[in-house]
Amino acid sequence: MVHKIAVLIPIIVVAIVVGVVGLIFVPPDIKNMPIQLPEGKVRIDNNIIKVEIAESDAQKQRWLMFRQQKLPLDSAMILIYKKPDLYSMWLLNIEYNLDLIWFDGSGSAVYIVKDAAPCKSTFDIDNCTYKNTKPAKYIIAATSGFIDKHKITNMSRISII
Repeated sequence: MVHKIAVLIPIIVVAIVVGVVGLIFVPPDIKNMPIQLPEGKVRIDNNIIKVEIAESDAQKQRWLMFRQQKLPLDSAMILIYKKPDLYSMWLLNIEYNLDLIWFDGSGSAVYIVKDAAPCKSTFDIDNCTYKNTKPAKYIIAATSGFIDKHKITNMSRISII
């Protein structure tokens, strides 16, 4: 048993190091490659918001990563999940602070984070991961200031148009 652990520990350490180095040294053409997401509209309370829709796993993994330009305050990104659950948002390779809002399957706001700071480094996981405390099906990610501009509260509701 000790022999297996002695072999596995170096392999695990090497795998983690290779993964971290890969995240740090992402090729520039990947960083600069524009991502085209479908667009739509949602209503949050009385506000009509233009949204980019991230529904596939690949779209949700890439979402706002490496994007230099902030989203305008009258638009956002919506991440849509198949079922309500607890979904964390790791703000790695995000270039600016975000407002994050989780909505349940019936459209009620269940968790809000204002001015969420992105990761300063790959090792900054604890300070740049945000997770809802009640199950959600939709997450709205927008430039910091979005929540205040649209007066979004824990009583807010979303509907997809």
